[in-house]
Amino acid sequence: MFGGSKIKMDKDLLEKVKKYSSIAGYASPEEFVHHVLEREIAKFEETGDSEEEIKKRMQGLGYIS
Repeated sequence: MFGGSKIKMDKDLLEKVKKYSSIAGYASPEEFVHHVLEREIAKFEETGDSEEEIKKRMQGLGYIS
């Protein structure tokens, strides 16, 4: 699903992903992560913001430093 790429994440977050992907009925944690990322990316695409505006927003949310 990820084309052979690997993404590292905190152990606690991974456990939450596993838990909620199962509760939500996803076939796998990978499918859940894929769906969540697609939704978040779509939000950025819908706004039409510039790359700089997106960076500022993500910094404000604490996703990047």
